[in-house]
Amino acid sequence: MTRAEPLVLGIETSCDETGVGIVRGRTLLTNTVATSMDEHVRFGGVVPEVASRAHVQAIGPMIEKALADAGVALDDLDALAVTAGPGLSGALMVGAAAAKGLAASTGLPLYGINHLAAHVAVDLVAPDSPGLHTPTIALLVSGGHTEILRIGDIVDDIELLGATIDDAAGEAFDKTARLLGLDYPGGPSISRAAAGLLDGSGVPGDPAAVRFPRGLSTKTDLRDPERRFSFSFSGLKTAALRTVTAAEAAVSAQPTDAPGAGEPSPGAPRLADIAASFEEAVVDVLVKKTLLACEDTGIRHVLLGGGVAANARLRARLAERCEAAGVTLRVPPLDLCTDNGAMVAALGAEIAARGRAASGLGFGVLSSLEVDDVLV
Repeated sequence: MTRAEPLVLGIETSCDETGVGIVRGRTLLTNTVATSMDEHVRFGGVVPEVASRAHVQAIGPMIEKALADAGVALDDLDALAVTAGPGLSGALMVGAAAAKGLAASTGLPLYGINHLAAHVAVDLVAPDSPGLHTPTIALLVSGGHTEILRIGDIVDDIELLGATIDDAAGEAFDKTARLLGLDYPGGPSISRAAAGLLDGSGVPGDPAAVRFPRGLSTKTDLRDPERRFSFSFSGLKTAALRTVTAAEAAVSAQPTDAPGAGEPSPGAPRLADIAASFEEAVVDVLVKKTLLACEDTGIRHVLLGGGVAANARLRARLAERCEAAGVTLRVPPLDLCTDNGAMVAALGAEIAARGRAASGLGFGVLSSLEVDDVLV
């Protein structure tokens, strides 16, 4: 199919958001999202089975709502697109099954697309965007992904420069928040704690109070081509555990009748200090390696995407460093940075407009789909 402005419905179910978006060419008509986040709070993180069941319940109503919000009918559509990976296998299968059912019943072409590429493609339809800038370095940071990509072309030229070798940044925030006794999702909770909003003081934490490690950032790491753009947050998480354990031990060692019993020892880091220092360590390595990618490739543009793009410290530090380096920075609206159907529809519309063959109904979902496999 080749059409200048194909009308495409996109379905996204890779994690805990059930997203359905509709675009006409590069115009966003609706971005409808249901989240099961509240159902995961008591577990302190996303539970795949819970997410999959939530998708089953939400997918039909979300498709109906998206069509109504966009003012279009199934018969008006030119194509369908769905996330085929990477993501949680069970969650991906719910979206793929729904999309295949629609394709089989309507005869519409179906495109199984890459979740990571879609995070970048969303800037094709962002209302405040002049259009996707290429080439660009894309920093994608979420609960499930932390990658640096080189984007020459959103369909034909995507290269993975580096990724996390263990926890994603968002996952590290979640796990550390749990250590600190903070609520899920961890990123917003740690940011509030770092601002001094959770201890009643209103005094921001000192980001230099605790010298947390910066994973894979030694001179040796940065000279190694396989580690230069890679991330590791497991050591940071362990260091946070040790810091919290030491602080708790210092408090418990105080005599119960001593003045200030139960309070942090003099000189011990406050909750705000630990949170601010942890946040700074994550942000520092993300920003440093992104700018290294710009330096090595000669690309002077960065796009930030993923749920962790909501972190104000990350946006501020990245903007500061990009400006100093003469690099332009693009951050799409935050509701388009998190997982959503609009990004899937945007990439699907771009692929359809180029006349690429549809995926058909036989494709399978791939939880570890490689980023350069834009269309399956």
